[in-house]
Amino acid sequence: MKFSKRDFLRNSMFSAGALALAPTLSVNSLLAQETSVPKPGFEPLPPISAQERMQRVARAQELMQESGIGALLLEPGSSMLYFSGIDWWRSERLTAVVIPAQGEIGVVTPFFEEPSVRESLAFGDDVRTWNENENPLLLVNSILADRGALGKPLAVEETVRYFVISELSLVNPQLEMISGNPITRGCRMFKSAHELQLMQRASDITIAALRDSHPKITAGMKPEDIAQLISAATTSFGGRPESQLVLLGEASAYPHGSSQPQQVREGEIVLLDCGCDYQGYQSDISRTFVYGEPSKKQRQVWETVRLGQQLAFQTAQVGTPAGVVDDTVRAFYATLGYGPGYKTPGTPHRLGHGIGMDGHERVNFVGGETTPLQPGMCFSNEPGIYIYGEFGVRLEDCMYINDSGAKWFSVPPPSIDQPFA
Repeated sequence: MKFSKRDFLRNSMFSAGALALAPTLSVNSLLAQETSVPKPGFEPLPPISAQERMQRVARAQELMQESGIGALLLEPGSSMLYFSGIDWWRSERLTAVVIPAQGEIGVVTPFFEEPSVRESLAFGDDVRTWNENENPLLLVNSILADRGALGKPLAVEETVRYFVISELSLVNPQLEMISGNPITRGCRMFKSAHELQLMQRASDITIAALRDSHPKITAGMKPEDIAQLISAATTSFGGRPESQLVLLGEASAYPHGSSQPQQVREGEIVLLDCGCDYQGYQSDISRTFVYGEPSKKQRQVWETVRLGQQLAFQTAQVGTPAGVVDDTVRAFYATLGYGPGYKTPGTPHRLGHGIGMDGHERVNFVGGETTPLQPGMCFSNEPGIYIYGEFGVRLEDCMYINDSGAKWFSVPPPSIDQPFA
């Protein structure tokens, strides 16, 4: 059979196009499998009950009474959800919750949003509405007055926006406003058995999604291709995908990545930093491996990170200041030539962060943090090592503190060749 020049060029362009599209076509095929083939799922866990939220409010009230605080002010976000069950968003139209030191909680919301806000309100019936031509801060002040909270400081949750504080001060110039951190952190920092169960499930789902996606990673894939695989698997296992950070090759040397084009290549690092949401609680897990055969240096750095992660786990004992965990691992790395301190090659970020309903919560494993570790606290443990211009390694598993020390949510991997234990 003879081909004309036109046939040759047409076939050549088709072949080149097919090669360029191959990773995308492969990913689309895999994604179709994710949605068409049922996976062995996890049995649903019971959600946080209204009774549990009422107990949280009671604890917040105890803390306020001990400190002489009149009330706590919340805007939509994780703290509002934690205490009231209200799952809402922020806009220029104020929705707020007031938790008084004594008495029933109060809710302020636009008139036309009341039915929707009540749908997720776990308990309580004092919902005060405002119309578009009215000032909602007058209603906040009226709840404070009705609960006998005026004349005492108002604790303000740390993410409440400035315009709320400034307008409330105009409504009531005598009102003293202080940080609500001692109240919100005094409750949220210490997870209940039920919360730990939900966080365990979130971690289990993320590990299952990573393990499911790992063998599907092929040469030429881009970060977004791999992220799609992990997100689809996460959904299939019952989680809600959160951030799926995929760093390939040199990009792994920069903790939050690079905008430069990346693709999976033989002998180069693949770093996955992923998490999900399960019933409002977060997971955060990182795995690093090599596509193909690791080099001697890659193995050495990976093993050093593994040892650092284990050292952090062993150091995290009840009563130990959180900063000591970071200091101990950083000192160990310095004996091997990394750092010193936060310099690179080494670990330029804190060793870990608190986690719960938010992916990042206080307190942190960071130098100078004096808060002692106590049962119920939850942290990420991620002492990565980054060599700019070459590669980085991050192993991240979350853990919680119990009476005997630290306990893993996800089991760290045994070796660079076995990234999933």
